[in-house]
Amino acid sequence: MEQLLPGLLALNEAVNGFVWGPVMLIVLVGTGVYLSVRTGFFQIRKFGYAMRNTIGRVLGGRSQKADDENISGFQAVSTALASTVGTGNVVGVATAISLGGPGAVFWMWVSAFFGMMTKYAEIVLAMKYRHVNSEGRYVGGPMYYIHDGLKQPWLAYLFAIFATLATFGIGNMTQANSIAGAVESSFGVDRMVTGIVLVVLTAVVILGGIKSIARVTEKLVPVMAVFFVVMSLALLALHAGQILPSLGLIVRSAFDPASALGGAAGFTLAQAIRMGVARGVFSNEAGLGSAPIAHAASNTREPVEQGLWGIFEVFVDTIVICTMTALVIVTTGVWQAEHEGAALTIAAFNHGLPGTIGGIGLTIGLAMFAYSTILGWSYYGEKSLEFLFRHTAHVKKAILVYRIVFVAAVLAGAVGSLKVVWDIADTLNGLMAIPNLIGVLLLSGVVVKETRSYVDRQKSRELQD
Repeated sequence: MEQLLPGLLALNEAVNGFVWGPVMLIVLVGTGVYLSVRTGFFQIRKFGYAMRNTIGRVLGGRSQKADDENISGFQAVSTALASTVGTGNVVGVATAISLGGPGAVFWMWVSAFFGMMTKYAEIVLAMKYRHVNSEGRYVGGPMYYIHDGLKQPWLAYLFAIFATLATFGIGNMTQANSIAGAVESSFGVDRMVTGIVLVVLTAVVILGGIKSIARVTEKLVPVMAVFFVVMSLALLALHAGQILPSLGLIVRSAFDPASALGGAAGFTLAQAIRMGVARGVFSNEAGLGSAPIAHAASNTREPVEQGLWGIFEVFVDTIVICTMTALVIVTTGVWQAEHEGAALTIAAFNHGLPGTIGGIGLTIGLAMFAYSTILGWSYYGEKSLEFLFRHTAHVKKAILVYRIVFVAAVLAGAVGSLKVVWDIADTLNGLMAIPNLIGVLLLSGVVVKETRSYVDRQKSRELQD
């Protein structure tokens, strides 16, 4: 096995260089550009409408409730946000800035702007081609719209295999490892203890299936998002005079890093673009095909109405939460210090808030982010496995085994050293995008048709009223 490992790692590095390399990043952003053009920049024209009919409905008490079999639209987006808002919002942003300079943040915004339409399209397709399983619940996602819409079963199975395997890495072990490491660093708690607590908390929720996961995420996601945003705003209030200069630095260095940063930092335009786009996609998952699996479980009848949540989702994840992280790092000036990843973000919060309050607060936020990601991704893996076994008599047994192994992997992730797992998980995560983007691009006509039909019907209702 030890002899095979170097070859496996070399192969993984080569594949990773492609799936997160310039060509794939261009395709990821290009898909969003293409969909934006075809829908007349729907994310701009209907942004206010999208906000009113997503979070506006929830705040106004007008959102649709869950039924006996399926979850509500808000529970679906909470599950999707649970998996999307994770370590990428803390570690990913810091990595983008440390390797690409402050200008990388601007390119994260660009990827998010177009990513809104990519995720919107994914959700519309997932709703359009979803099935009802043997338990009377909606199931869907890229594997279904590739299989039924694109009529390419082999590509659908390939996505489902990549997604199932990816859940153990990027959606499980790496998240548990981040929690255990942060808790050990801030509170001195042994990793094994943290791992056991995580195993119990994870098992209690995921063994109950999507209804249980959704009930937890719809409460956890708003709390963790508000907690992080309030903590960030408190720190930014202490550095209010640096906010506008920091935004100016982000924009200037997005196009000319050497000039904007005095030429001493060694950042290049190519680095800024690549790191910004890559970490942006990694954070909001637009184009990877993961979130539509959760959205397809919604009891919402109208594909476009659920698709609007995709616009909201990317906006909250990248434009709000990632921007908060970035501004904290840039305004405090710690991005110029010798820190990387989570250490950079922790240093920024410790620098901005008195004592270790910032670091402890960030640890709590990171733990909530990562735990919610574990819950969300457990569902993605389960539904992908269900697709692979759906025509067999062993589907329920396969799901039960998956849940048990998934819970066990949480403990392994918490106590292990995971550099190899991180590398392979990152690659599998990126590989999911290839069959998904093929499906989204070739089925874009369906998205445009559904969008136009919905808009026309809404106009007709308004005229009748």
